[in-house]
Amino acid sequence: MSAMQTFAPPVVATAGSTDADAPLVVLLHGRGSHEREILRLADHLPVGPTYAAVRAPIAEGGGYAWFANRGIGRPVAESLRATMDWFRDWLDGVAPAGRPVVLIGFSGGAAFAGGLLLDDPGRYAGAAILYGTLPFDAGVPTTPGRLAGVPVVVAQGEHDSVIPRELLDRTWNYLHTEAGAATLARRDPVGHGIAAPARATVAGWLRKRLAPADRVRPTPSPGTWTRPPGGQLPPPVGPARR
Repeated sequence: MSAMQTFAPPVVATAGSTDADAPLVVLLHGRGSHEREILRLADHLPVGPTYAAVRAPIAEGGGYAWFANRGIGRPVAESLRATMDWFRDWLDGVAPAGRPVVLIGFSGGAAFAGGLLLDDPGRYAGAAILYGTLPFDAGVPTTPGRLAGVPVVVAQGEHDSVIPRELLDRTWNYLHTEAGAATLARRDPVGHGIAAPARATVAGWLRKRLAPADRVRPTPSPGTWTRPPGGQLPPPVGPARR
């Protein structure tokens, strides 16, 4: 944990499977929001994983934030480091090595998910960056090939007036080129909110990510999942959607 600040243990709301071996999908809310709001997204996502919506540790605007910022979409590096270390302390306790973890973040939660992914790409089975930016110039690597082969969904609104367009474009371009990620992407004629087409894209992406379970256990019980050989989920196939 960073010496800058310490935080109380996270408040977590859960849905879905109670199997401790099920894939863990972590839902990360936007700035000024809370865990119960983002947990509603689980209603639109596949049955099988455990969904854990985590409350950000910094009180802000009647809700909570993942980091102090120096402008919208621009985290203070020391603050981001402190909250990422706090999050990893929690995650490593609930998801030991071998349990697949997928991050889904909206807005400020997207920047936080991106920071976690860039900080340790091998820790996660994938991430969805929804209506937000990666945390550029905030102490995490954004070097070429940093996310080589990592499955990533990016969804943006063409009329988003919250996240600076330059950061949305920089995120889009990085994930499609330099990062090396296996990127599935969409832009819709909407503003700053998770549109139904984006929810459907994330749901389909997750379903494909979990598909190997059906080949390992032909008749799975509802709400359960069997880890494929080696404990890893394969990358998706097919071209990126733009």
